[in-house]
Amino acid sequence: MATDPDRRTYDVLRLLAEHEPIGSVRLTDFLQERGYSITERSVRLTLADLDDDGLTEKVGGKGRRLTADGRAELERGGVQGRVEQVRERLADLTSRVSYDPTTDTGDVVAGTVTVPRSKRAELETVLERIADSPLGPVVAGIEPVELNGTDCLEVAVPSSVTIDGVFLANGIESYPDTIGVVEYHSDPEHVPYDDPEPARHGGAIRRFTDVIGDERATLDLVSLLIEARQTDVDSAVDGETGLLVADNREFPLAHHDTARELAVETRNRLGGVLDLRRPRESGPFPWGDPGWAFASLTYAGGSECVISACVEAGVALEWTTLARVQPRSRFSTVTIQK
Repeated sequence: MATDPDRRTYDVLRLLAEHEPIGSVRLTDFLQERGYSITERSVRLTLADLDDDGLTEKVGGKGRRLTADGRAELERGGVQGRVEQVRERLADLTSRVSYDPTTDTGDVVAGTVTVPRSKRAELETVLERIADSPLGPVVAGIEPVELNGTDCLEVAVPSSVTIDGVFLANGIESYPDTIGVVEYHSDPEHVPYDDPEPARHGGAIRRFTDVIGDERATLDLVSLLIEARQTDVDSAVDGETGLLVADNREFPLAHHDTARELAVETRNRLGGVLDLRRPRESGPFPWGDPGWAFASLTYAGGSECVISACVEAGVALEWTTLARVQPRSRFSTVTIQK
């Protein structure tokens, strides 16, 4: 091809792969359902360009289908396309967050994990153990669902990116720039740098042990790290050194005090562990000290911890790190059985 296809072109290729052969009228409908403001004429022109590039071909009277080169191009652009889709979904979800940590009300971003109903006892043990650790509280919404004919439970827990929505609602720009695995310990004596408030932060993030990408990261990478069994939440809740998936973002230093109050209160309400640093302070920075005009916030949220723990326990059938936005009122605080 003369130029790399843009995101819309990849979406056209994906729709062709799913529905081929397909004509321009139906293809236009599918694209409009996905939020594109596009006419049938524009779709016909796009298809003509794809024909010229050898990526699509006409099927007499039925529309178009992908060629072998078209399938190869779709596969080549698949990773980048998925990343872009997750970025856009992340931006959409955080823009809809209305959560106010001071009142514990409003909408949050939720991640979900689905477990067999027959594993409810194991699930409750996972939730209670995290809730009874410094990573708690755990607030969760549990609903019965069916997955491939199996009675299951879908567990929704607030995600770490809720904090970006909280910041945005208060006029503070932030975005998870880096996804990685952090070494965690609940005992502040194990922190290799000063932290005057580890108890308020849910324990201590000691350092990043693995980092993916130095460009804007996406929550899709959280799934990759969890699926690769890079976490060790079990050790973390046992009071030992554990490994958690966390995201890091920088935000303008001018908002440090407000951001700190919002972040600490959000963590105390929704769980997880965070670390907030000024540029002159040492800390668990994934790519070295932040710029002088920025502060750094690393956060392992409740859903990331719960999803990881369910995978480690072997009870997770599937999970979605960016599932939806839903009201805080639909979650309940997990009660610890003594």
